[in-house]
Amino acid sequence: MLTEQDVESFRTQGYLLPGRQLFSEDKLARLEQIFNEHLSDKGDKLSDELDTPHYRDARLLDFLLSDEVLDTVEPLVGPDIALWSSHFISKDPFTGRATPWHEDSAFWEGRFDSYDHIVTIWLALEEGSFRENGCMRVIPGSHLGGGFSEGYEPADITTQTFHAELGGVDEDQAVYFELKRGEFSMHDGRIVHGARANTSPTRRTGYTMRYFPSSVKMQDVPQNEGWKIWLARGEDLAGNDYANVPAPA
Repeated sequence: MLTEQDVESFRTQGYLLPGRQLFSEDKLARLEQIFNEHLSDKGDKLSDELDTPHYRDARLLDFLLSDEVLDTVEPLVGPDIALWSSHFISKDPFTGRATPWHEDSAFWEGRFDSYDHIVTIWLALEEGSFRENGCMRVIPGSHLGGGFSEGYEPADITTQTFHAELGGVDEDQAVYFELKRGEFSMHDGRIVHGARANTSPTRRTGYTMRYFPSSVKMQDVPQNEGWKIWLARGEDLAGNDYANVPAPA
């Protein structure tokens, strides 16, 4: 569980680096095995494009809905928690694309009725995540800007993972999330963040797990068509439809 100081720091800075393992060694090894299965079956996708793998592989729900994860996010999200998404992100040695500066919320505009309590866990797999292999970096406190900054510019998706990059970011303010295997970070969905390309011989692999309060309503918009969410803990407070809860008759 997070301390009151952890929660206060997250609210003001927009991120946390707990500096501990999230899962037991056995559980972490199982997750890495699942990741490698998905990587070998990716087909034409790039290794950083393995989005929502839990849609296709129910084994991942054992991790996404686990007490280890939900006990960690509950102090930030509240007792009624919905699972929004997950994503395997692997940057290959020497060729892994950079992630441009962005706010996650900027790509979700219109999909929710509130954005101020969406939390992402970024779990380091395999060899860990360091400056040399393109670890995540954030601009502390930038989530307080609301998450919909102006100034996005086109980005080259042959070298960047997204089609747009937030310009004018002062990189001197960046905090780098260097994580050993099994360690994790947490960040607010509105914080400005990104990552440099992997120019090292070491693959950088992470698993993101993203949650929001069940009091937040997913909007009936085309962007949400076909999107699946799970009620991870507690009660539904907004009338959302969940993949693991039958819709009202």
